[in-house]
Amino acid sequence: MGILDRMRLDGKSIYVTGGAQGLGKAMATGLAEAGADVAIVDINEEKAKATADEIAQATGQKVIAVKTDVTDPEEVEAMVNTVVDQLGGLDAAFNNAGMCLNVPAEEMSYEDWLKVVNLNLNSVFLCSTAAGRYMLKQGHGSIVNTASMSAHIVNRPQPQCSYNATKNGVIQLSKSLAIEWAKRGVRVNTMSPGYMGTDLTLSSPDLKPLIKTWNDWAPLGRLGKPEELQGMAVYLASDTSSFSTGEDYLIDGAFTAW
Repeated sequence: MGILDRMRLDGKSIYVTGGAQGLGKAMATGLAEAGADVAIVDINEEKAKATADEIAQATGQKVIAVKTDVTDPEEVEAMVNTVVDQLGGLDAAFNNAGMCLNVPAEEMSYEDWLKVVNLNLNSVFLCSTAAGRYMLKQGHGSIVNTASMSAHIVNRPQPQCSYNATKNGVIQLSKSLAIEWAKRGVRVNTMSPGYMGTDLTLSSPDLKPLIKTWNDWAPLGRLGKPEELQGMAVYLASDTSSFSTGEDYLIDGAFTAW
């Protein structure tokens, strides 16, 4: 079997949280194009269904929508059970849901701090362990958690201490799980995107004025495209990455290299 055959995801069942739009939608699309059946997991049921229908029509794969609050332990457990029941198993899990609040630390309320921590870090723990329990029983699986280049640097000029802290936590959590589960067949890695040109970023009145500044500082002089994460997503879900665990993959156009 050649390398391109091993990159195929035929017969694999995968979920993507935050999959209705942005980076999650791009990853879900790439996974389906590579042959996987995919669950679009999102708190916005309407968008999740629309994305699932769009990807299914474009790829011919089975794509379902699963409404889930990924900060709720019971809903996360139910989501994993739904994915297994409707897709016939769970081979890879992409825990991607997240948020960012650009608020100076001294002005951030504790409520807002907890909101970011719950979605960016606690949900990754809940989803990773729920998926992990199933994968440990079957003896194989790949978990991919979305971190950020913000785990490696302090972004400027916008303040975002809660985002930076939680994304660093995602990496350390994922490395810890990778070590715990290494000899039990379950791999855990992170992807750390740089500034990406999602629809949300490109249309945000708060972020649009910053794009030129970011691009001026970027070695490639531009934002990343969501589809530029697809290759890494397919690699980490596929059998070609069988020796990759406990790694953080920076996809930031060398932004953190200087």
